[in-house]
Amino acid sequence: MKIGITCYPTYGGSGVIATELGKELALKGHQIHFISYAIPFRLTDYVENIFFHEVEMSNYPLFEFPLYSLALASKMSEVAKYEKLDLLHVHYAIPHASSAYLAKQILKESQDLKIVTTLHGTDITLIGLEPSFLPLVKFSIEQSDSVTAVSRFLKEKTSTNYSIEKEIDVIPNFVDTNFYKPENACNFRNHVAPKGEKVLIHTSNFRPVKRVPDTIRIFEKVVKEIPSKLLLVGDGPDRSECERLCRELNLCEHIKFLGKQEALVELLNAADIFLIPSQSESFGLAALEAMACGLPVVASSVGGLPELVKHNETGFIAEIGDIDRMAKYVIDLLSNDKKYQIFSENARNRAVNLFDKSKIIPIYEQHYENVLNS
Repeated sequence: MKIGITCYPTYGGSGVIATELGKELALKGHQIHFISYAIPFRLTDYVENIFFHEVEMSNYPLFEFPLYSLALASKMSEVAKYEKLDLLHVHYAIPHASSAYLAKQILKESQDLKIVTTLHGTDITLIGLEPSFLPLVKFSIEQSDSVTAVSRFLKEKTSTNYSIEKEIDVIPNFVDTNFYKPENACNFRNHVAPKGEKVLIHTSNFRPVKRVPDTIRIFEKVVKEIPSKLLLVGDGPDRSECERLCRELNLCEHIKFLGKQEALVELLNAADIFLIPSQSESFGLAALEAMACGLPVVASSVGGLPELVKHNETGFIAEIGDIDRMAKYVIDLLSNDKKYQIFSENARNRAVNLFDKSKIIPIYEQHYENVLNS
């Protein structure tokens, strides 16, 4: 198949999944064309069968704001026409699905370009609910040839919020468990925890929805009971507030802000528990990557996280903002080596058995075939 993929190329779960999906499909012989304003950050190496088409932006004095949606639609139609694409797979409803619809209409006299739209989260739960966007999101979803969502939660939220009657297929996010796997990271761990302390880790874009200050307050309670360190990986709007909170709580010597990092597997393998106390999480790809490395996860009971993290089996789930309970769960695991080992093995096994790329990529392939044959 010849498949066009459009995603946000920056850090974020939707871009990661779209890029990794494209890479895996290319390795299986499909021809993949990424169409975006920049090359996806995970597309670092040359991969045969992968091509990148940059959406060029023009600035005219008449237009106060750049017309990305229209430029994207134009580039989509151009690539689809000259590369003879079978379908466009767009990740994130705004503006990608609406641009794909426009491209489809441009080409309707010459080819039947199919559109697959994958919903990832905030395009539905936050941005799309803005009154000015709601009709557009609803229209774009309904006009797609097929729609997928990364969790049952997101499927139900979409159907309810937008009164969508169209069938939405749930295809969960995936991880390469041959890459994200338990391995010895003793050198880095000795650097982080030189006295043999336990290590907690959190990775995110430090946006308010991730509730990173909650991670710090959970750690404050844990470190009073068990000698520990906390690794905070990522960057974003709340980082300054989190650094201020560390100083206020006198925790700076116990917490390391590492910023954006590429060596995530090494960092995860230097830790014992992954914390994700988010306010909203449509799937929780960061938690899945941690589970694949054998880390139990302590999470909030929101969105798709309960579908990923099995309570009292691969980790623990607590209500949003229940810092005391999350801290209690962490202390419980770190105080019981046998229980911790069981949870660690369960986390790894769940990632391998249900969410490995070898399980999910064929589902996407079959989904494409169904769309093309419909």
